[in-house]
Amino acid sequence: MTAPGPGVPEPAAASPVSNWNVANALTAVRLLLVPLFVWLLLVDGGDNPRYRLLAALAFAIAALTDRVDGELARRRGLVTDVGKIADPIADKALIGTALVGLSLLGELAWWVTVVVLVREIGITLLRLVVIRHGVMPAGRGGKAKTAFQVLAIVLYLLPLPSGLEPVAQVVMGIAVVLTVLTGIDYLVKAWRLTRNSPRAQARRAAKDAV
Repeated sequence: MTAPGPGVPEPAAASPVSNWNVANALTAVRLLLVPLFVWLLLVDGGDNPRYRLLAALAFAIAALTDRVDGELARRRGLVTDVGKIADPIADKALIGTALVGLSLLGELAWWVTVVVLVREIGITLLRLVVIRHGVMPAGRGGKAKTAFQVLAIVLYLLPLPSGLEPVAQVVMGIAVVLTVLTGIDYLVKAWRLTRNSPRAQARRAAKDAV
């Protein structure tokens, strides 16, 4: 590439993306909806059909912001490291709160909640540990896992007829399987990242030079 001629200004460098953008704001909204959702779910011990519908609606809106903020971040170039970390944390807070709430109400087996929470919290902590080597964005498997988790939780939240309860249970079963499989996949990715990142390669080069 030839240099610009005399009097022609150099092209301006791209300015860094501000963390104060609409995508990150939607992530914050998702976090703020969590306490409202919890209150709606637990009103009258979870036996009020009207509040259960409102809880399902609040949960669905919060989950929808996950899809919207991701699309906005990619289309408008608003992807930030803060967003990559805050977005999964907001997801875990929403999903985890819903599962714990359903288990407290005796509507979901505790082992399901424990398996999902251990995976979600573990992977979130893993992201923070390996962030020095790079950020691990959500892959297709992770998105499918989240989609099935959201669908299963919405089905459990809705006051469905007893004949449709097996449908919710099957969907939750698929969500749990995807949760475990994608957790294993993230462990493999983290191991590869810590082995092959520029930071890791620089460390190995420094050791070899000694």
